[in-house]
Amino acid sequence: MTLFLINIILALVWTVVSGSFTLLNLGFGFLLGAASLFLIRREIGASGYMSRIFRIAGLFLLFLRELILSAWRVAVMVLSPKMHLTPGIFAYRLKVDRDFEITLLANLITLTPGTLSVDVSEDRSTLYVHAIDCSDPEGARADIASGFERKILEAFR
Repeated sequence: MTLFLINIILALVWTVVSGSFTLLNLGFGFLLGAASLFLIRREIGASGYMSRIFRIAGLFLLFLRELILSAWRVAVMVLSPKMHLTPGIFAYRLKVDRDFEITLLANLITLTPGTLSVDVSEDRSTLYVHAIDCSDPEGARADIASGFERKILEAFR
């Protein structure tokens, strides 16, 4: 977080030095500050916050992809003449352990059509998920582990 503040200060210094106080110039100063912090990242012993922003963007893109695919699957299920649904609730063992990460994972699952986070165990080790089609709970667990949970761990650890 301190690198972000330093980057903002560098952007403000750029606007003062250049004498142009426009939003475009401030943005340019921010990019210059980010580039200069990237160049000296080894000397200051920081990995940089820009890589975290890219990992969060990757999580967001994964969510959009899953949102579109699951909305399509639910629409096909609902519009088919014979719905062969096996709704159910399955338990998912969590690898994430912080409250923010658990909440984010539960919300991403809930926002995806066809699934709903029902509850978290008292010891915060298990998330209970309702699926509109729970014919393959192991596959659903694997999808969560290799998708949302992996991206959350990459972005916030």
